[in-house]
Amino acid sequence: MNKPLLYVFILAFVVSCGTEAKKSPNVFFAGEIINPTSEYVVLYKDEIVIDSAKLNQDNKFSMQLESVVEGLYHFNHQPELQYVYLEQGDSIMIRLNTEDFDESLIFSGRGKEINNFLLELFLSTEEEIPIAYSYSRLNPDEFANKIDSLRQLKVSILNVLQKEAKLSESAISMAQASIDYNYYNYKENYPFWHRHTSGSKTIPKLDDNFYSYRKNIDYNIDDLTYHRYYYNFLKTHFDNLTYMGCASNCNGEHIQIIEDKLHFNQHKLKLIDSLVNSKKIRDNLFRSVALYYLINVHDTENNIEEFISDFHKYSSNNKHIAEIEAVYEGVKNMQPNKKLPPVLVYDNGENKVSLQDIAAKEENAVFYFWSATQKGHFENIIQRVNELQKQKPEYTFIGINCNTEMMRWQSMLITNNLDLDYQYRTDDFENLKYTLVIGGLNKGIITKNGLIVDAYADLYRSF
Repeated sequence: MNKPLLYVFILAFVVSCGTEAKKSPNVFFAGEIINPTSEYVVLYKDEIVIDSAKLNQDNKFSMQLESVVEGLYHFNHQPELQYVYLEQGDSIMIRLNTEDFDESLIFSGRGKEINNFLLELFLSTEEEIPIAYSYSRLNPDEFANKIDSLRQLKVSILNVLQKEAKLSESAISMAQASIDYNYYNYKENYPFWHRHTSGSKTIPKLDDNFYSYRKNIDYNIDDLTYHRYYYNFLKTHFDNLTYMGCASNCNGEHIQIIEDKLHFNQHKLKLIDSLVNSKKIRDNLFRSVALYYLINVHDTENNIEEFISDFHKYSSNNKHIAEIEAVYEGVKNMQPNKKLPPVLVYDNGENKVSLQDIAAKEENAVFYFWSATQKGHFENIIQRVNELQKQKPEYTFIGINCNTEMMRWQSMLITNNLDLDYQYRTDDFENLKYTLVIGGLNKGIITKNGLIVDAYADLYRSF
């Protein structure tokens, strides 16, 4: 953690004093992508595409934007994305290497100061999470003191930066929110982390001072709807409130609360409905609850139907309703003894083949998934499949690659000595994800004579 924090501190002193006034309402956004994984860079405000630019022969791009709404944007270079904060008059250049996307990213030009600060805050937070988790074995007061000290260090750095770089009020507010909600999230996690790190069977009792920040929480900050720290805080906060509410008002013991997933998630929907008024934030939080329940809980069909009924009651006009319904249909279709859905994938000869037909040819099959962009996962999953092939010779293991260009995919198959007859790929992972209800790439789907045995197997835990 020290290196990124030190970098931010140095950055605060090297930015030029008296930054040139921003006169133009336009914004210039450009950069260079080393080892590109896509032809385009796409700029978003929330979920709306603002502009896109194709990389030239030197892997460079540029966008000229007119009269932008100042605030947090994100740029996407498939399959990665990162934030960029834009204000009128900014002229921002980025440079990054996709092999080390976030760590290699550098902002330069007018507007660089707030963006480099937010980036370094993100990087240091990634390193800090296990440290904060390790503090959770402490008692509540000691944990709070540790977390408050970490937060204050970031605040001090921001105070220096805003004096040196003359940040706008909106940029300062965004940076302050980035700091605050991250540390509030640690406190929301504390009781559950503490139960694990201390070995306790119960959640610790906390006085009101521990959550003193809660009296100032605004659940309806539309400008932060897609801010990672604010959104992560809200999700953890509602998990915490739901758990404590079930423990106090639903006569719930710890085991009952964690095992009764239907009740827990119904309770959470009701709580969100009672506290959040912002349409954008409500939609996103309801979506988060629904996707988690549908993809991860693997409940009975009757319970799933009851949950969906409640979801529609609280969020009938949710903008994500089509996505939720697609996953719901996928869950219904992935029940035991049903045929695998007829999703089309490509074989090594670029012929389209139905997963249903592939499964029907094998007495016992295990479908697994991998992506070329997650090299560590790919190496681990191939090693695990090799182990399982020796341990479970009665199964045929069939790999499905997610969104890798054909020639690169074929090269990886040959380089890693994978059997070409049992490897397929999709160029539409979104459809595959919803249809097969893929919550993570450790998922396996077990079939017998073309019928589903277990649609939610885990390659590391189910064999």
